[in-house]
This record gives sequence, structure tokens and C-alpha cells, in this order.
Amino acid sequence: MADEATAHEVEKEETRYTVAVVTVSDRCSRGEREDASGPALVSLLGEHGYDVVATRVVPDDLRQIMATLQALVANDVALVVTTGGTGFSPRDVTPEATEAVCERMAPGIPEAMRAASMAITPRGCLSREVAGLVRGTLIVNLPGSPKAACENLSAVIEPIAHGLRMLRGGAADCASLS
Repeated sequence: MADEATAHEVEKEETRYTVAVVTVSDRCSRGEREDASGPALVSLLGEHGYDVVATRVVPDDLRQIMATLQALVANDVALVVTTGGTGFSPRDVTPEATEAVCERMAPGIPEAMRAASMAITPRGCLSREVAGLVRGTLIVNLPGSPKAACENLSAVIEPIAHGLRMLRGGAADCASLS
């Protein structure tokens, strides 16, 4: 069992995945408000060993969100996290854009994030975030507030690394997790 744990730790240390952070906000895209969620996520992802290769700020526009996601997938980014546009506002269309781009959905990720969020606030159930796969990229939607975005991502960041190993063709034995 110790050999399995050691092998898991070595694999974890050697694997660095690329990530892009996309902030979806009309006001941030127009320069009316400073983006706080994007930089908070960049910091969190860096602390967990991800190589942040791109950050983008786009308005709450279905076509622009889709085009941004498609461009990042075309650049072979392993993980794309979006922040914003997951609520009930009529302009909140990030989940719809993500679903339109993805080939397969990964419902367990947003389910886990909502469960963790519900332990903090009853409003956690209002998030419409989704996660999905397209080619070798995992796209994960997060809420727009810096606190909620980081809390949600922290709830799933370890399983995401394991999922990326599987998605990107690495060794990933689900039974060897200790």
C-alpha cells in the first residue's frame, strides 16, 4: 500500500497541466469593474501546480463565450475554468455556452461543488455551473464571486487532477487512491 501511495505522490508532483481562466462579466469586459475572481483563481491554481497559460475577460454573450472556449480547446489547454455567468440573471449564459462546446458532460464535478457550497450557504443550490469534456480539455464553470469561485474549485481540485490524467492519456488507476 505504501508503494501505491508513493507512486501516486510522484505522479502528482511530475504532472503539471495547463489552465486558462475565463472571466465572464459584462462590466469587467467594459472596464467598469475590476476582475477579482480571475486573479483569485490564477493564484489558487498556481498554488496547486497548474501552469496558467491564458486569462480572458469576455462579456456575458453566448457566441463570445463559445468562441473563447473553442479557441482555448484548439490551443490544447488541459483545463479551462470560467468564473461568472452561472446564476439566474437573463444574461447568465455561461453554462449554455459550455454545454454547446462540450462533447461529453461531467456532472459529478458541479454536483460536488454545489454540495460543498451548500455546506457554506443555502444559496449554493442556485448555481447553474456545469463541467464537460471536449477533446483533451476539461471545462469547469465557477460562480462569479472570488470567494465562491475559490471555494467551489477547492472542493474538486484534487479529483480534477486525476480526471485530467485520464483525459490526457496518463496512468490513472481509480482504485489506487488512498
